[in-house]
Amino acid sequence: MSKFKVLRSHGKQFIPDLNAVTLPPIFRGRPSLDARTDEATRRALERLCPVGAITAEPFSLDTGRCLFCKECAMAHPDAVSFTNNYKMGSNDRRALVVTPGTDTTPFEADAVRERICSYFGHALRLRQVSAGGDGSTEMELNATGNVNFDFGRYGIEFTASPRHADGVVITGPITRNMAEALEICYRAIAEPKLIILAGSEAISGGLFAENRAIDRSFLATRTPDLLLPGNPVHPMTFIDGVMTLTGRKKRE
Repeated sequence: MSKFKVLRSHGKQFIPDLNAVTLPPIFRGRPSLDARTDEATRRALERLCPVGAITAEPFSLDTGRCLFCKECAMAHPDAVSFTNNYKMGSNDRRALVVTPGTDTTPFEADAVRERICSYFGHALRLRQVSAGGDGSTEMELNATGNVNFDFGRYGIEFTASPRHADGVVITGPITRNMAEALEICYRAIAEPKLIILAGSEAISGGLFAENRAIDRSFLATRTPDLLLPGNPVHPMTFIDGVMTLTGRKKRE
């Protein structure tokens, strides 16, 4: 009987509609900046951020670098707060920079390659490569296929072989030891193929951006199709981003 009580207390775990999900307030989603923040506070926030995600002038926060540690919000709650908005993914690197007065992350639908929606609008297979990641984002991506989210119902799943994949999802800052393996994996995927950067480390290098063990030359001549902020990336951030990229939904 105790097992049944535990299961009943969990409630309904399956999410019937992934387009109508509201995360709890405790979730650290898209940051919000107060335009009334004085210069001294902005300078203090700039010095406080360990990855240089906050700029005092003009006042902004780069979610592509942000670790979502919330140190800035705890030190100056009137200037910075974190909402429960998980719709943070974009295909434009500049759109990841949050400024005062903005509450959504733009997604340039017109900039999406035409073949992406026509080829992958009904089915998509992705190969995930942990290029020096710590395992946190990798675990969250695995969760997209569990009983709660069941992202596979939309025909979007991860595959073990790059030859069976339509694109690569990169996590981690891309270390020198993984640079060649990532290149080999990407070349094994047939055209047209996607590049998705999942997590702040993949987007900017994060805490390890200046480390000599990092080799991000893979991205020097390639433009990612989707960038997903987070440390780690929440399953709903990944799901919303991929569905928006493939034309299954539009960013409000």
